[in-house]
Amino acid sequence: MPKTTTEESGFQRLDKWLWAARFFKTRTSAAAAVAGGKVHVDEARVKPSRRVRPGSRLHIRRGPMQWDVVIVALSPQRRPAREAGELYRETEASIERRLAEAARRKAQASRRTRGLGRPTKRERRELERLKGRT
Repeated sequence: MPKTTTEESGFQRLDKWLWAARFFKTRTSAAAAVAGGKVHVDEARVKPSRRVRPGSRLHIRRGPMQWDVVIVALSPQRRPAREAGELYRETEASIERRLAEAARRKAQASRRTRGLGRPTKRERRELERLKGRT
């Protein structure tokens, strides 16, 4: 039985589509994320072998980032990032939520609580003075 291409059949495995759309670096990591419940198709938890087609709605969660996308096209192979971005359309609410999360994480990273980690030279000198070693 000859294999059909994704364009002819109109369907593609979910893990392969996630890999081709560059949401995950490998098909194995894409399959693990789907099996772990990080990816939902049409608001339902599915298996990595689930066949998706254009029009399917995906909710993808990777760490603190979340995407709500609609599949626009299928790709039988992994292509450059510019072409991969044409495989889906992200919802407006998802874009706003993702940008707000990125801004929140950036602001949080810039604030460092004093006293964490290795003391600075100034802090070491103050400690030495308090202990009476200088």
